[in-house]
Amino acid sequence: MAITAAEVNSHVPLATVRRFEAAGFRAWPATSVHYDGTWAIRLTASHPAKRLNSINPLDPADAIDIAHRVARASARFAAYDRPVTFRISPLAGQPITDFLEDEGWTTFGGSLVMAAPIGALPLADAIDHLPVRDIATFSSALIAVRNSTPLIRAGISEVIGAIEPDCGMFLLDAGGRAASTAIAVADGDLAGLFEVATAPEFRRKGMARRSVLSALRWARARGASTAWLQVEAGNEAALNLYRSLGFTAIYRYHYSRAAGGTPR
Repeated sequence: MAITAAEVNSHVPLATVRRFEAAGFRAWPATSVHYDGTWAIRLTASHPAKRLNSINPLDPADAIDIAHRVARASARFAAYDRPVTFRISPLAGQPITDFLEDEGWTTFGGSLVMAAPIGALPLADAIDHLPVRDIATFSSALIAVRNSTPLIRAGISEVIGAIEPDCGMFLLDAGGRAASTAIAVADGDLAGLFEVATAPEFRRKGMARRSVLSALRWARARGASTAWLQVEAGNEAALNLYRSLGFTAIYRYHYSRAAGGTPR
């Protein structure tokens, strides 16, 4: 079942959105961040992920001189050989959305931010699983699980190595092969989940659930009381897992790219 409008709190306080957005930037850091007013322009030469290479408006009131600011940002994206991409959360003002629509930009990558109180999660079902210490080992496993190109190994390692809050990398093996991955970033009372993935041949076996619960049990021991994550709105398997654990949607975001830009 897809996320419906009724499941997302359209009146979530902007302070709450800002809190999770800031946690997301800390937990999954771009290698270059430039501010144009309150637009955070995030770029990462070593990794093509759109959340690491996007313009993130952070104040609905900051929507002046949009065309000139987009042109300035475009030069930065060109220097990184990245398509100019906006990430539109509730912190983006309506004039920005209207401008992009009028210019014919394409909307894609609709996603949800979900959260759950860690104390309400079934952590009694989780096993005590020690996190992986070696970033290179985890990066290689993640590439194998996702069947990604090995060319992004250095980029994954760079992003993980730049995470400043406490970071736990979790890897489940099956038959000597990487089966499931998860990263928990414990940042004060928040625990963000990233790179939750299961290899196709090991899906529907409870691997992702085990990885997530082990990661959050680790985060709880470090003082986290609220778990949160970002998930694409069309990822039914992931949504079903997170709903079953007690996660609920807080707010939506999506990406916009100029006509001719190729989503990555």
